[in-house]
Amino acid sequence: MYLKDIHLTNFKSYAEASFTFNSNVNGIVGANGSGKTNLLDAIHYLSFGKSCFSAKDVSSVRLGTDFFALHGDFADEETGNTTQVSCVYKNGVKSLRANKKEYQRLSDHVGLFPVVMVSPYDSDIINDGNEVRRKFFDKIVSQFDKIYLQHLIHYKKLLQQRNAVLRQQQENRSSDYSLLQVIDYQMIEDGMQLFQRRRQFIEDIRPMFLQHYRELSQGAEEVDIRYESELLETGYSDGLAKAFPADARSGFTTFGVHKDDYAFTIDGNPVKHFGSQGQQKSFSLALRLSQFDYAFAYNKRKPILLLDDIFDKLDRTRIAALLGMVGQEHFGQVFISDTDETRVRAILGEHGIAHEIFEIRR
Repeated sequence: MYLKDIHLTNFKSYAEASFTFNSNVNGIVGANGSGKTNLLDAIHYLSFGKSCFSAKDVSSVRLGTDFFALHGDFADEETGNTTQVSCVYKNGVKSLRANKKEYQRLSDHVGLFPVVMVSPYDSDIINDGNEVRRKFFDKIVSQFDKIYLQHLIHYKKLLQQRNAVLRQQQENRSSDYSLLQVIDYQMIEDGMQLFQRRRQFIEDIRPMFLQHYRELSQGAEEVDIRYESELLETGYSDGLAKAFPADARSGFTTFGVHKDDYAFTIDGNPVKHFGSQGQQKSFSLALRLSQFDYAFAYNKRKPILLLDDIFDKLDRTRIAALLGMVGQEHFGQVFISDTDETRVRAILGEHGIAHEIFEIRR
């Protein structure tokens, strides 16, 4: 599966633009601010029905206009079939269609035309708080496991209800744990499902991640990822009961899977503090490539790989390793953005990778 073409109207920096792509590697080159990342985000929109960077659709509307429209044709190389996907946003309403038929639920579309986006903002996965890491992994699992997504949505609703009760008790200067037990019973059911699925997911993705990092670094250092949860040591019911005094004081639920984290290490130390910029970029890139492998293993469709500003902070050895991987048949359609057209042509030519170059001018 690959994206044959795309048409953008009033999308971010684009008033009107059309592109026809190579089924292998596409180089997107241009000066900073020319719209390279916006083009990649448009592809992300057609896959997920939303931006990679902003939760608000209105942020993607070009200044001075009141709507945006995206249309793209996805081709299946095995069957020869083509699917036109359209995403239109106007007056606060978003419409997502496949072959002119509108989806009733966005979740029905997600996963059909998978995309993996590698962005400079991926450093946030390493350097920001545990919420960012949970969202990163939850998004991957939810894309292919609708039951997990249902448990996640329900758990978040219950968590809001529980916190509301805690705050109400704070205001009334009371602390009655029995009022929370009905909510806790449901939270435990959802939370255990999330806990077990997250633990299994890390077991599944870890070998893929280690292999990709080993190839990128040529074995220069040892890295690892580990799932961290209080539930690994404490039962859910006991944990909630023991945490109630702290919950009553703070007005928030302090125990549960919403506190889970993922430990990232390099040579046994936290990547956040001990990894160089190049090592951190290699780490986040290996995470994204393992996301690609997971998606491919799950639905047998190769995701489109979007590599935004990928050469920044990577040395020649790691760039060569990455392009060596991209040039293999393991990956399908790839988009690479960079400010230096000469560098992109030279690197792709050096590795004998069939490609098309698109120069973006603002």
